[in-house]
Amino acid sequence: MVQCPRCGKNVPYMEAFPPGRADQCSSCGVDLRNCISCKHYDKTAYNECREPSAERVVLKEKANFCEWFKFGPGAAGTGSTKDDMLEKAKALFKK
Repeated sequence: MVQCPRCGKNVPYMEAFPPGRADQCSSCGVDLRNCISCKHYDKTAYNECREPSAERVVLKEKANFCEWFKFGPGAAGTGSTKDDMLEKAKALFKK
């Protein structure tokens, strides 16, 4: 299971069948196949994507046809939340 990038609701997902371009969260209606949900998404990377072969996508929260899309640990809602990351960063400086 993965989580919706907007509302956090669990979304059924199988590695062999990633969401299609038209698939949306049943709770909030956000597109599921988008850059924000992808394991390659990285705000600090060139074009905000760690996959060097991926074409540039301007609207990161909208559905797209990217062939490299995969839900993953780096995806919003599938890995650490903002609060989790902040706690981990604070823990680095604790003695």
